[in-house]
Amino acid sequence: MLVSITDSHFAPKLSRVEKTAALDQALYGFLEELDCGRGLNIIGIDEVGRGSLAGPLTVAATSLPLTKRISGLNDSKKLSAKRREELTRHIIKTASSFSIIDIEAPSIDFMGIVEAVRQGMKQALGAVIAGAGEPDIVLIDGVALGIHAKEQAITKGDSRAACIAAASILAKTHRDALMTVYSNDYTCYGWQSNKGYGSAEHISAIKKHGLSELHRKSFCAGILQESF
Repeated sequence: MLVSITDSHFAPKLSRVEKTAALDQALYGFLEELDCGRGLNIIGIDEVGRGSLAGPLTVAATSLPLTKRISGLNDSKKLSAKRREELTRHIIKTASSFSIIDIEAPSIDFMGIVEAVRQGMKQALGAVIAGAGEPDIVLIDGVALGIHAKEQAITKGDSRAACIAAASILAKTHRDALMTVYSNDYTCYGWQSNKGYGSAEHISAIKKHGLSELHRKSFCAGILQESF
């Protein structure tokens, strides 16, 4: 059987530096295609903590200059905590404007998670607009939420557009640090490691100790019922 030289078995393997450079080009290339050299204000928005049982929903927004690239951006879940912290410092120094918004558990219980995401994105966007001016394009990760007339929803946007990736990193770095601080006062739930998500350790602690004021009661009702 003849084997094509284009088969992946024979394709050269990229080094880590080459992979990073290729991803940088893809993330910024996406924005450059939208911009077409017009100097547009493109704002990216992302959230973390959507499915967490405790702690806030955290939303971040960024406006990044295309003339000064940040190397190594990616979906925050694909990066180590150390790398996210390093990139956070670069994003803060480089961004034309950025914001980080927390929507706390009582508000999530009151309005529901979808509306909480919408309100968090509106607030984060408003703060960036105050610093960078009205956007020409607003990119959000996931599905359209109707937060701005210039909104465009991008599936897996945190691994496709630099400004969404940067927002993802800011939001996760901030929220992870916050949950680690909270874990010092609520030691039984293991938030320093699970960050409020429904790990076996966290669920077991809820059944044993009940809920704290930082828990989302609407998310934990089923767990509490199981404990009786």
